[in-house]
Amino acid sequence: MSQAAAVPVAQRAGALTAVWYLRLVGCLNILGGVSASFRDQVQDHNVGDFYTPFLLTAGFASGAFALFLSVMMNRHKRAAWIANAVLSGLFLLELAVALVRHPSVREHPFNWMTAAATLLFAVALLIGRRDFRARGDRSNPGLALGVLAFGSALILAVGALLVGLTNSESGSTLGERLRYVLLRVVTLGLNGPGDLHVDVPRWVDVSVNVLSVGVLLAVLYALFRAPKGKEYLAPQDEARLRELLERHGDRDSLGYFALRRDKSVVFSPSGKAAVTYRVLGGVSLASGDPIGDVEAWPGAIECWLRQARENAWVPAVTGASEEGGIVYARHGLDALELGDEAIVEVSEFTLEGRAMRNVRQAHKKVRRAGYSVMLRRHAEIRDEEMETLLHLADQWRDGQTERGFSMALGRLGDPGDGQCAMLECRDSEGRLRALLSFVPWGEHGLSLDLMRRDREADNGLLEFMVIELLLGAQQLGIERVSLNFAVFRAVFERGSRLGAGPFLRAWRSVLLFVSRWWQIESLYRANAKYRPRWEPRYLLFERSRDLPRIALVNACAEGFITAPRLPSLFGRRHRAEAAAETPVLQRAA
Repeated sequence: MSQAAAVPVAQRAGALTAVWYLRLVGCLNILGGVSASFRDQVQDHNVGDFYTPFLLTAGFASGAFALFLSVMMNRHKRAAWIANAVLSGLFLLELAVALVRHPSVREHPFNWMTAAATLLFAVALLIGRRDFRARGDRSNPGLALGVLAFGSALILAVGALLVGLTNSESGSTLGERLRYVLLRVVTLGLNGPGDLHVDVPRWVDVSVNVLSVGVLLAVLYALFRAPKGKEYLAPQDEARLRELLERHGDRDSLGYFALRRDKSVVFSPSGKAAVTYRVLGGVSLASGDPIGDVEAWPGAIECWLRQARENAWVPAVTGASEEGGIVYARHGLDALELGDEAIVEVSEFTLEGRAMRNVRQAHKKVRRAGYSVMLRRHAEIRDEEMETLLHLADQWRDGQTERGFSMALGRLGDPGDGQCAMLECRDSEGRLRALLSFVPWGEHGLSLDLMRRDREADNGLLEFMVIELLLGAQQLGIERVSLNFAVFRAVFERGSRLGAGPFLRAWRSVLLFVSRWWQIESLYRANAKYRPRWEPRYLLFERSRDLPRIALVNACAEGFITAPRLPSLFGRRHRAEAAAETPVLQRAA
């Protein structure tokens, strides 16, 4: 192996050694918090002339601190490396001075073992220093100081109150009680000095230490959190994306959704391809295939992955096609089939045949009731008409949250979306009762974006509109239409077949149970009646252990889960960011 190849191996080995040291110390600290015998041994080596290895002290707070640092180090955070380097360096300096100046310290073999273990950790940090390049948000130090000040005041107040109520010794002052609380914040393995006049039940010590764990984790999260990635789609970026879509928009039915303005974008070095994404919960979530020339996709993907690693974001892709998934997989991502997209070829659609009997009858029933449809491009709709459509669409929305991310535009009636198509359905009296909005899919395709209907209108109205569109689309130059996305469609289809295995049947049962709230199965059945061509879509990820986190972020981005918001410490700026994150139906001024 060449020297150039050996350097990264040694660098990675050093980084892993530091991470595993912190993990081991964290587990031992927590063990000391629950095991009296182990805690007593740590206590004996934390007093007098004994020194324990770096960060090794019995207690939940110290254990949480070490474990949190190990997590941040494992995410290659530069700030975590600096914190460990400074703290371990100061500890080594103190230990070295004690070994030189005090013969009693040198006499204990355990102190030399402590020095060796801490020195090994420091050397591992130096060897692996180039592995820690991920930067944090610039506002982290200020936020961490604010959380620390509030949390410290809370711990001191609660701790002093508990000590004052349960102290069996008389004569302790407020200062002595506060000193005892500070001692219990750090460790459970040391008894307080006799001059503190404090003797409290064990549960008070544990309560103070556990409370400090929560505050410590909040401070560390604020200090080491990844950048939020708030650089939303700028007008010049949107213009470049539209140019790419004009040349390559036929390739992916989800391409136009890259123009969502709550996304960010990174372009390939040549500018011929781009990846659009959104950062949420420390996950850089891209959607669909890259935009642009296929040959330039690798360059865009590499830039996106490099950016994710520099910011310690977890890279993930939702809704990628098979072609896009293959290219992403070549860059180290693994794939999981997420579901199927229903695509109807207009030339192949027909209402004839026994299989379409129920659909045909439902279509005729709605038509006999006097309903009719009209298809227009958004650019053809007058401003006052569009305002009415926006008002009704908002009024008919189911719930307060606008759902959709990978397959939704998140806005309606924007002047820049003039090529989008609006399908309106009116009753026999001319009243608007439902509307569908489609985004362009190249020159000869449409992709469903928005579905709204009056709850008081007849059932089957949306199905009637889709069928009318498919029957008359060819005259309008439309060759294919992308309908809804069916999550885990293959599970429903294969799990109901004869001979399906026990795991597949069990998984189908779980999805049927979940469908009571999220309508997963009904969406699949609604798409299947048009006899579409099913195109698989994939979720791509780098590490399997990140899947729960990615799934949660994906559900939040799609609007299935609404994340709670805490009152902002910074007022106007954070409220503006929150508003930018929420897609709304509005016409641009």
